[in-house]
Formats: sequence, C-alpha cells, structure tokens
Amino acid sequence: MWSRLSFSTRSFFFRFIPPSLIPPRRNLFTTGFKMSMERCVVRCVESESKLTISFSLNGSNKHMLRDKTEPLGKLLDRIANNSVKTTAGKSKKHKPSKEKPESQEADKPETSLSVNGQPVSPETLNSDAWEDGAVLQVGDLQYKVERNPPTFTQCELPSSLMAGFPVCPKIEIEFGDLKDCEFSWFKESSASAYITGDAECWREAGSERVFTPSNLDIGLRLMLKCTPGDGSKIGEPKKLVSSSAVEAGPGICTFDNRHIYTQKLTDEGSLRVVSYNILADVYAQTDLSKTVLYPYCAPYALQMDYRQNLIKKELSGYNADIICLQEVDKCVFVDLLCPALDAFGLDGVFRIKEKQHEGLATYFRRSKLKLVEQYDVMLSEALTTDPIHRQLWEKVSCSPSLKEKIEKRSTTLQVTVLQSLCDPSRILCVGNTHLYWRPEGGNVRLVQIAVALEHMKQVVTEKHPGARLIFSGDFNSTPSSGLFQLLSQGCIPEDHEDWGSGGPEEQIRLGLTNPFQLSSACGVPDFTNFVGGFQGCLDYIFVEPRTLQVEQVIPLPSLEEVSNCVALPSISHPSDHIALVCDLKWTTDSD
Repeated sequence: MWSRLSFSTRSFFFRFIPPSLIPPRRNLFTTGFKMSMERCVVRCVESESKLTISFSLNGSNKHMLRDKTEPLGKLLDRIANNSVKTTAGKSKKHKPSKEKPESQEADKPETSLSVNGQPVSPETLNSDAWEDGAVLQVGDLQYKVERNPPTFTQCELPSSLMAGFPVCPKIEIEFGDLKDCEFSWFKESSASAYITGDAECWREAGSERVFTPSNLDIGLRLMLKCTPGDGSKIGEPKKLVSSSAVEAGPGICTFDNRHIYTQKLTDEGSLRVVSYNILADVYAQTDLSKTVLYPYCAPYALQMDYRQNLIKKELSGYNADIICLQEVDKCVFVDLLCPALDAFGLDGVFRIKEKQHEGLATYFRRSKLKLVEQYDVMLSEALTTDPIHRQLWEKVSCSPSLKEKIEKRSTTLQVTVLQSLCDPSRILCVGNTHLYWRPEGGNVRLVQIAVALEHMKQVVTEKHPGARLIFSGDFNSTPSSGLFQLLSQGCIPEDHEDWGSGGPEEQIRLGLTNPFQLSSACGVPDFTNFVGGFQGCLDYIFVEPRTLQVEQVIPLPSLEEVSNCVALPSISHPSDHIALVCDLKWTTDSD
C-alpha cells in the first residue's frame, strides 16, 4: 500500500501545504447551472476500522471519518445535515438566521449513492457501499466516487538548491507507484517573478523525477508539478515551489574526477561497491568539531543543509550497486538519503546505534538485488549473550577494566543478505560496521572484530550456506594494526602489541583466527581520513578473492585535491572521510 514508506523525524525540507484535495464548488442550492460531476475521494484500507470520505460541499471541504461497519443510510443522512449546516453558516455571515429546526429539516437535500445507475441500499455497510465509480448525489450536485486513488501523502523540496547538484524531492505515495507518476519542472522566468506575481513567471525546465539546475538558473526559484499514478489511473496533482532560489555551487568537487570512471552501471556479472563514512551531523555541529577538529572548514559547509547536496551528487554519480554508509543520522537516512537514492534506483536499510542518533545504512540496486534477510547485532550485546562467543567473553572478563569498556560500547554490525535477481544462486552477505574510534582502543577493536567475524561466519554457514562475503566500513585501524593483520593475514598471536594498547590494566593474552580468507579490495590507500591532525587509512572493503574478484578500483582524490582547503571536510567535500569505490566480479567454480 505504501511506496517506500519512511518515518518523519527532523527534516531539512520545506514542507508544501497544498490546496485542498477538492477544489471549491458552487453553492449547493443555486439553480439554473449545468450539472457537472464532482470528485468524492474515499480512502478505505483493510487494516483500518474506519474510512475517510473527502469532497467539497457548498464551497466547504469535508473530510469525514466513519466506521466501515456503519450503515450507508446513517452516513448519507449526516451528509445531508452537513449541507444544511454549511448553508446556514454562510447565511449567518450576512444576517442572523431565524429558521427553526423544522425548516432546516425541510431544506435537507435528497442524498443517495448509486452504482451503475442503481441505488445502493441504506443498509449496506460503508465498506461495501463506496465502490470506485459510484455516484454520490447531494441535491442537484453529483460526485463521482474515487476509491483509493493514487495519492501523494508527502511532497517536499529540499530547502537548499545549488547549481550543478541534483534536486531530489521527498515524495511518498499511497495506492500508487512512483515509477508511474508524472513530473514537470519549471523555473522562474526571471528573479523574483513568482514573488511579484508575474502572470507568466514559470518556464518549463524538465520532465524527470530529479532535476539538476545549471548556472543559468542561479537566483531563480523552482516549481515541481507532480501527478500520482498507479499505471492505470492518476490522482490529484500537486505543485511545490522551492522556499529559496538556486544558489551557486562550490565549483569542482573532490569526487568529480572519480565519476569519470563510474558513468555507466555495471553489467550482471559485476557489482560496484561503495563504503563511506559521511560524517554524522550530530558530530559535525559540536563545538569540538567547529573549533578543534575542523576549524579550517567554513561553518556553513559543516551544516547538513549544505553537505546534503554534495553527498547526494557524489553517491548518485558512482552508479553503485551496493553502498555501505557509516555515521548516518536517522533523519538524514529518512529525509535526505532515501528520497534521493530511491530516485536513482536504490533501496536502503538502516540500523541505528543504541543510545545514539546515528547508525549504519546499506543501500542496494533494486534492479539487480533483492533483500533476503537482516542479521544486525550490537557487538557488546552479542559478546555477552550469544553462546558462540563464550570463550572470548571469558577471556575478556579476566580484565574488569577492558570488560567494562567493551560493555559500554554501542558499536553495531549491520549484516544484510542480498540475492541476485538474474541468478538466484548468487547470495551476498554484506557486513557494514564502524568500530571503536579512540587511537588507544586497539584491544577493544580486536574484540569487536572477533565478534563480528564469528557472527558473519554463522550467517554464511548456517543461515545462508555459500553466501559470498563483503565486509566494509570504518574500522578505525591503520594497516599496521593487529586488526588489519587479522583480517588480511588470517591470525594474530596472543602477545600482539595491540592487546596492550589500553594500558596494563586492560591487557589480556589472546590469539585470534579469521574464519574467512579476506583481502582489501581497494588495497591500502595513503589516506581515507584526512583531517588537520591526522591523515591515514582507516576504511576498507574486504572480500574473499576466490568468490569475488576485483575488476576496478576507482582512484581516490589526490593529496592536492583534498588539501586544497587545508583538509576535510571542506566546501567541496562533505566528510572527513573519503569514499572507497570498487567493481567486483562474480566468480565461478571454473575461475
């Protein structure tokens, strides 16, 4: 029923308050006019006990909520009474009404509902009476019943529009599909033409769901006319006018040259994978970020209202099949990323961290992959409750200080199982995580990665045997760390120096073995995190080379590009991290 339903939390969008679903109508009791068919919209869904009926009565918009089990006659009588009250109410504006209740009863218009010219019995239940195409008669006025027509339940334009960056409206539809909707974009004929009331202020500019304004559009507002559809019928159109004019963009961005390598979608035998820490707004807006971590970044460029333009352009330009994101604010997932990436053919799932407002998001191209199952887990909870981690938990418990630190962490592993649409035998287990961040927390990260690996092993051996693994994220670990050694070389000894990274009171002795044979698909870049006080490689996409071969690694921005504005983030790059992008090829037994 709902198309790509999302939850409304905080929004960075301008909310358009549309005119009524039903336009104003003529006075009910005016005589001598030519009878025309009005609209009566009925919303009736199986899961709800009530239905709603919306129509215009004597210039007043009516929205009636009634029980589905109520007899039709009772509702028709209510409509007739409303018509009298509406007329009486309007007449009181001119002079007090002296009509008696008996007179008002006599003025009640004849009200009926018919299907194919035959009246519907007053005893018929509302749920059965209001058929699509039925005719409601109220006095001399007729209404054509539209039961569950395609309807936009939400239509919004972003508040920030920049030349060269895609404008992706947030749209939710009921009883329809966005692919069957019609879109028409318009721009002002001149600056402020809409505000001044110019009769011909709009010029047609595009007909796709997403519109990218050019430099010629700077200073102009945009308007979107969108019409809901379901493939066979259309609903009431809506018009959205942007709350502000198009502004100039930042010029060349750090990711523009990367898009040269990703202009086309991959074929059925390949997958393009992206892993990216997009910098949560909840962190970017702290005083620490503004004054200590990123003092070189213009304050406006740290705001999500600005950064969302860059993020949407960057991600859409990769034409990826799988996107794993870290540090995703819940409202950003709902209000910004999902509407934009949905328009570019991607569906997404979200896992928020406990006690925090950000989490992990995994998107996949719905024309190539479908969601099978999710096995997300908070690593500290799994460690303490899942029997498969008993030995590891006993070892960790030998150090009360380490035990307490790990228990407090809400670090999460998002595990999404996907299936190829062209070859159902191809199953993917996509792991996405963001590990503990403190530099001295190497021991904590080792425990976290041990839990994550064991959890994913259980998924690919017991839940989905034969599934191929992609494990990506912000591991907060450099190539010299014990974690990277464990993932890429298969094991670390019990006396590895990272076990002592938290000090003597946290040190334990534990050898770890990786149940998978993994390699870093993008190799070991010089940096994936570039801030004023640190430049290094912290992000990876790990794969099993025997099941997924690397076809192409998209070059990262150069040192010159990322340091053009001192460091990241900047006016031309939305995060302090850099996205990893690679193309993987499905392998066969013969390979």
